[in-house]
Amino acid sequence: MKTFGIIGFGAFGQLMAQLLGDRFSLRAYDPDKAVEDVAAEHGVTMMGIEDVAASDIVVLSLPVPLMEGAAQQIKDHVKDGTLVLDVGSVKVKPAELMQRLLPDTVDLIGTHPLFGPVGASQGTEGLKMVLCPLRGPRVEERTEKLQAFLATEFGIEPVMATPEEHDKEMAYIQGLPHLIAKVLIEMEPLPRRMVTPNYKHFLRSIDVVRRDTDDLFQAIFRENPYTKEVRDEFFEKATALRKVIDEG
Repeated sequence: MKTFGIIGFGAFGQLMAQLLGDRFSLRAYDPDKAVEDVAAEHGVTMMGIEDVAASDIVVLSLPVPLMEGAAQQIKDHVKDGTLVLDVGSVKVKPAELMQRLLPDTVDLIGTHPLFGPVGASQGTEGLKMVLCPLRGPRVEERTEKLQAFLATEFGIEPVMATPEEHDKEMAYIQGLPHLIAKVLIEMEPLPRRMVTPNYKHFLRSIDVVRRDTDDLFQAIFRENPYTKEVRDEFFEKATALRKVIDEG
């Protein structure tokens, strides 16, 4: 079996272990010793970061601010022909640092699964995953294989994009819901007794954002170069609407 290395064994790293455990020989690195019991449950061998970097496939499953340090640590240990991916929620910055720091002999694909452990808890059929091929000797061939693997094995729909296209769209898709939900969370308790169907969906979306990590929120608003423009436009439109309401 091919070896599959996960650098960062948090919630999404653990989800990958659940999904891929019968298809690869899994190994992982995480400085948090608390994850070792979970790793053992999924048949994942915990190793040092250099050993994990020597896997056939390596995934950076880390908060975006930690990716550059991880890439620095593994750059001299990845083998020629290794497929290296990341699963960050932004793509421009991880794409830049992976291409700058990792050797030309490896294939690089940026990915963003448009779901998390909660979203995949009922299965992966119909979910989407963004793929951003970057560079490498076999990157086109391996991108095609990855597309087929996702669709055939998990029913996941691959969405092709450049890192820039991804981040521009995510500035709206992730930025606006998180922005609105964070404000409404500060307004709690919200009424939950006389709920309409639309309001129930509204509350559900707030609860989804509530479960997201601070790392994700920081990535959306600090690491995505296009989010500020969307955020500024939202507040500008909200201020204009408030003026219309106040003035009649």
